[in-house]
Amino acid sequence: MAKPPISHLRPSDLRAITQLATQATRGVTSITEGVHHAVLRSMGAPDSKQAQTGGIAGFVYRTVHGVTELVGKGLQTAFTKLEPVLEALVDEPPETPEREAVLAALNGVMGDQLAQTHNPLATPMTLRYQGHALNLHAMPPMPGATGKVLLLIHGLCMNDLQWRAQPGDNLAKVSDHATALAVQLGYTPIFLRYNTGLHTSQNGGELASMLEQLLSKWPAPLQELTVVVHSMGGLLIRSAVHYAQHASLQWPVQLKSIVFLGTPHHGAPLERAGNWLDVILGANPFSKPFAKLSQLRSAGITDLRYGHVLDADWQGHDRFKKRSDSRQPLPLPVGVACYTVAATTAAKRSPLPDRLIGDGLVPLPSALGEHADPRHQLDFGKTMQAIIYRTNHMELLHSPEVTRQILHWLTPS
Repeated sequence: MAKPPISHLRPSDLRAITQLATQATRGVTSITEGVHHAVLRSMGAPDSKQAQTGGIAGFVYRTVHGVTELVGKGLQTAFTKLEPVLEALVDEPPETPEREAVLAALNGVMGDQLAQTHNPLATPMTLRYQGHALNLHAMPPMPGATGKVLLLIHGLCMNDLQWRAQPGDNLAKVSDHATALAVQLGYTPIFLRYNTGLHTSQNGGELASMLEQLLSKWPAPLQELTVVVHSMGGLLIRSAVHYAQHASLQWPVQLKSIVFLGTPHHGAPLERAGNWLDVILGANPFSKPFAKLSQLRSAGITDLRYGHVLDADWQGHDRFKKRSDSRQPLPLPVGVACYTVAATTAAKRSPLPDRLIGDGLVPLPSALGEHADPRHQLDFGKTMQAIIYRTNHMELLHSPEVTRQILHWLTPS
């Protein structure tokens, strides 16, 4: 029997949920006031972006904002003081897959806002071994560790637990890439968990530093680092390699292979559709206030418009304003064997579905690194590309065919 939702809550969640509720109330009030402004302007009121609604209506909006702020701060203060009492009375629930899945989705959608407001629900970046976060300042005993490190990086709105089969999966039709590589090739799997709502380059810089700490304290003589990534995780590792090399860190020297699974190297149409929604809603003065709803999506999501991996790709730009692809070219890392798996839900290749549908989220050309501009073309060799048919984006995580392809590529000849 499934546990009731309340059993997954922790004492700190009360403060976190209060913070979210306060933000939501402020947001709804601002949208309502924006619609009111639009109506007033249509009736001949002065058109000023800085103008506040006047009279009784203005007093009401200011009161709602003030009361919301006051109540929100009061509740957060009360729950902060109450947390130690609740923690002493109630055992903290374990990391259940259900709770972690909800947090992963929440961080993917608005993780940048959670981090900015120091919300307890924001996911910190951690490297995980056998289900537990590693303390990089005091590495635990790892008696089974080999010199071959395998890092697995998940995608948007996901977490490290989703690399493994989930309840309800047909175990005869799913595969565990990490276990297969550990058993057959002697790798030691390490999983990354991170806030996918942050800019890819922010996560890339943090991962670069974290890997330097991990590998400098690895308990066995280090032979190689191999990385398997899904979706956004591919953008993250490319960013991390760039920032590590820029900072003259040592771990990229140990990086032997990267296997990309469904990575949107050149973006995903669904985010570009979201960008169009911003433009359409903003074109009409009456619908313009509702553009704020589409702008709830995180920095991580808007980075997927064109596949941003560097700070320069987004700094100094309004990420919700429609603009052409102006990112900095970033080739695949030199001296690293880079492989890519692209999926399509179709039974065979066809130009239009390849570009518009692909695996349901990422078009085939984007996953294969193909681009009309030679500066952005990613040079995966023909023998280092694979297309998996009748497979969607999420199925890449557990496809036995994908496991066989990875083993084929990484098995020494």
